[in-house]
Amino acid sequence: MTNTDQKSCRVIRAEATYDGKQGLTYVCGIAAETVGAHAICMHLLTVPPGGRAKVHLHENHETAIYVLDGEAVTLYGDRLQHHIHTRTGDLVYIPAGVPHLPVNISERPTSAVIARTDPNEQESVVLRPDLEAIAEERIAELRSEQIVSVPAG
Repeated sequence: MTNTDQKSCRVIRAEATYDGKQGLTYVCGIAAETVGAHAICMHLLTVPPGGRAKVHLHENHETAIYVLDGEAVTLYGDRLQHHIHTRTGDLVYIPAGVPHLPVNISERPTSAVIARTDPNEQESVVLRPDLEAIAEERIAELRSEQIVSVPAG
């Protein structure tokens, strides 16, 4: 890529996909791999009903999420002891280094735009298999409580 190319605006059509380490399929977007980005990565994700990511974190990189459609629960924390509920129109911030995973416990797909301060699509993804059993327990608890929507207010 030449210096002139780096200064050009680019359009990425939301067509190609890749399978992330997190166990979900992402729509390719803005990244070092696609446009030569230096400080940001942004892509689309749809989590099917009942779907979830593997427990992971992003070393040294923050994550911002905008929920386009649907609702989900994100488990997070050193032992996945916390959770947040999100629905269409919500914005989510995940600090660098925080273990987390999204879970779609609804009956509809959930779609979101995801941006990270890591320009590489998968470089900063660190899987946490040591937390998978805890994740399964927490998800079972949430399903038994039938928590699938966000309280108003």
